[in-house]
Order: sequence, then structure tokens, then C-alpha cells
Amino acid sequence: MKNSTHIIRFIIVGTFNALITALVVWILMDELDCNYLWSNVAAYVIAQINNFFWSKYWIFSSAQGKFHREIPLFFVAFGCAYACQFISLLLMVEIFDLNEYLAQFIGLFIYGFVNFTINKKLTFKKREL
Repeated sequence: MKNSTHIIRFIIVGTFNALITALVVWILMDELDCNYLWSNVAAYVIAQINNFFWSKYWIFSSAQGKFHREIPLFFVAFGCAYACQFISLLLMVEIFDLNEYLAQFIGLFIYGFVNFTINKKLTFKKREL
């Protein structure tokens, strides 16, 4: 499959995950009055569960059943992408005094770029036999 197809599918799933993330952040911050950091963690974990299955079966078409290898690598990709996003969020809000909601939104793009790159190159990379 062409790289452009992967990117388009990733954008579609990423948009859906961004909506899930935004909805969870909004519910936790506005409706339940949770701290923006805890809201961020919860939202990304929930969206990540959805993301794994879409990534495995549709974005990267890795239906070979290699869960024992893919799940740990997916969590490594998530950890790296989330760390980049979380550090950026802290910097934007605490150092640059950016609005918490805008910082959450910008963080989605940082997360998406890192997540796609690692999953494409490591987690769901087609292995030659």
C-alpha cells in the first residue's frame, strides 16, 4: 500500500481519535471539573485503545495476528508520542501561558506526527521472511 494511503487513513482515524480525545477532555474538565493534566491522560488512554485496532487492521493492514510483537511496540510508540505531546502541553500552558484548550488542540498534532512515524517504521512495519 502506498505511503499516501497510510497517511490519508491515519488522518481519518486521527480525526476520529481527536474527537474522542476532545470530548473526553471537555467532559472531564468542564462537566466534572478535573485538572487539565488528568483530563489529558484519561482522554489519550481512551483514544489509544480505539487507535490500536484501527491502526492494525485498516491503516497499516497488519492482520497477521502478531499481537505479541505489535502491542508492546504500539505502547512504546504511544509512550513516545504521548511524552512529546505532554511535555509540549506543559510548556505551552505553564511557560508560554497559552490557553489550556488551545494547547490541548496543538498537542494533538504533535502526538499524531510522532505516533504515525513510530508505528509506520516500527510497530506495523512489514517484515520480510
